[in-house]
Amino acid sequence: MVPDGIDVETYVEYCGERFPLSPQQRFFIGREADLSVDNNPYLHRRFLVLHFEGGMWWLSNLGSHLSASISAGDVGFSGVVGPGARMPLVFGKTTVVFTAGPTTYELDVYAGAPGVDEVTQPYINIGQTTVGVPKLTESQKVLIVVLAEQILRRDGTGSSAIPSSAQAAARLGWSLTKFNRKLDNVCDKLDQLGVSGMRGGGGKLASNRRTKLVEYAIASRVVTRDDLPLIDEEAQRNAQGM
Repeated sequence: MVPDGIDVETYVEYCGERFPLSPQQRFFIGREADLSVDNNPYLHRRFLVLHFEGGMWWLSNLGSHLSASISAGDVGFSGVVGPGARMPLVFGKTTVVFTAGPTTYELDVYAGAPGVDEVTQPYINIGQTTVGVPKLTESQKVLIVVLAEQILRRDGTGSSAIPSSAQAAARLGWSLTKFNRKLDNVCDKLDQLGVSGMRGGGGKLASNRRTKLVEYAIASRVVTRDDLPLIDEEAQRNAQGM
């Protein structure tokens, strides 16, 4: 008999054991928690918490010095939830990996929000900063989509699937100068909203900025697979204008 409020399709899996999740209750992970992963003195008693809010599941980091890496292989998304931060889990299956002292732990969370494609939250909380969902122009949105293209198509994983600015500009039929100007505009807009990692310089910093932009856009569903046709539409318009 499954207790009321428990969804058998929503659970945490660790070492072959399933722990069901309920939208009415927070689920803690740590040394002394609903899921006690290990009696490891380097691990917080309550390190992570899974909770249902605003129509979707969230993973929050309650720790003071440990971070958790999350990945969703189906969409090639990866990110880090640092101390005090939280992230929505909108991918169906999310793998969570963290290290405490000499030991690394891995668990899977099967938690997708019902009808998540229709969910548009008025804000997304990253760390202790409340970030507004940005209002993007058509060209700003297609810029993000082209950077996230391979990840959205599930052909790549992580930052290795994110094109350079020159590659992305060529894909859209833009000049590199135009692409970089619009990239600056998008990043400035998100930086003003409190999204971290949007200020970059040359070399590695610029690459990290594109990665952070894609991670934020996918996690907050600013762009989805449904937006992929925008790339070819933009490329065709520019080809006809040549």
